[in-house]
Formats: sequence, C-alpha cells, structure tokens
Amino acid sequence: MIENYIREISLLIFPVLVAVVFHELAHGYVAYLCGDPTAKNAGRLTLNPLKHLDLIGTIVFLVTRIIGWAKPVPINPLYFRNFRRDLILVSIAGPATNFLIAFIAGIILKLLYGVSVHNTFIYTKLMLPLAIILKFTVQLNIALCFFNLLPIPPLDGSKILMAILPENLNRYYSYLEPFGFVIILILLFTNILDKILIPLIYIFTNLLS
Repeated sequence: MIENYIREISLLIFPVLVAVVFHELAHGYVAYLCGDPTAKNAGRLTLNPLKHLDLIGTIVFLVTRIIGWAKPVPINPLYFRNFRRDLILVSIAGPATNFLIAFIAGIILKLLYGVSVHNTFIYTKLMLPLAIILKFTVQLNIALCFFNLLPIPPLDGSKILMAILPENLNRYYSYLEPFGFVIILILLFTNILDKILIPLIYIFTNLLS
C-alpha cells in the first residue's frame, strides 16, 4: 500500500508543479502587462517552483490528494490601467492557462496512443508512466481550471464576478470573503464540490485525451 502511494505521488509531482507554477505565473505576468509590477518586484515572474509552492498547502495536497494551495501571486489593482477589464484578465489568466496545459497534454497523449510499441520494457517503464503522467496532467489542470472559476472568495471566479457586479451588489458580495475557505470546506465534505467538478473533469478529460 505504501509502495502504491509513493508511486502515485511520484507520478503526480510533474502535473502538480506544471499546473501550480504556470497558473501563478500567468496571473503575475498578465498583471505586469496590465501595468502592475508587484509580482515582478516580488520575484514571482519565474518558473522556479519554490517561489510558488506553499509548504503547508503542498503537504495537505500530498496527504489528501484532493485539496491544496499555492502562494497567491501579489497583485495591486491600483496599478491597473482599466480596473474592471484588467481584474477580469488577471483573474482568468490562471484558469485559462490550466485549460491550455490540459489541451496540450491531451494532444500529446493522443499522439502517444497512436505509437505502437512491441518492446515490453519500453512500454512498461517509459510509455505507460508517461501516459499516466499526461492523463494526470489533463485531469489536474481541468480540475484547477473549473475549481478556480467558482465564484467563492478568494478563488479567481469571485474576482471575475466582482469586476462584473455593480458597485452596490459588490459591497454585499465582499462580505463573503472571510468565509470563503469555510464555504469551500463545506462544499468539499458534503461532496457538493465533487458533484460540480467530477462531471466536468470526466467530460473534458474524454474530449481532450
């Protein structure tokens, strides 16, 4: 059992690093393009995973393999040239990047399926692990994409909604922010989150891979 757990974690390392690093990098880079140098000045416009991973969030993910988190990229909307437009662009950049990664991994996986391998060693030691890693990459990035688009503070979807809502509704919506993590936990432990995400993961994983 421990051996299987270690094998599963080892196959998840690459998908997790790619998903997290590029998600956070996308937020910071688009913010920089919108005039906000905060992420750049904090050294977050980098592919170095140590700059993006949160120790506790990573440990929680490795234990649960369901929930985890990274260090949020620092953003200062006061630098934005157009507040509402740029807030939407910066917020959607992370989920959109995850979807793009899933799309690319899906294409590579389809190409891999078309390769005929007769050597058992190459198949079991190279092709099969690579196919599993690519499948995990598709699934994880699809999950992160749609999870982050949920309109629950502080997820990206909540920032997109805040940029769209009129000012009077925005004020009431912001009251949810202190309770966002609690809401996510309730959705997780009541399996509502699974009912939302699993069909989307299943549909898009099948479409892409």
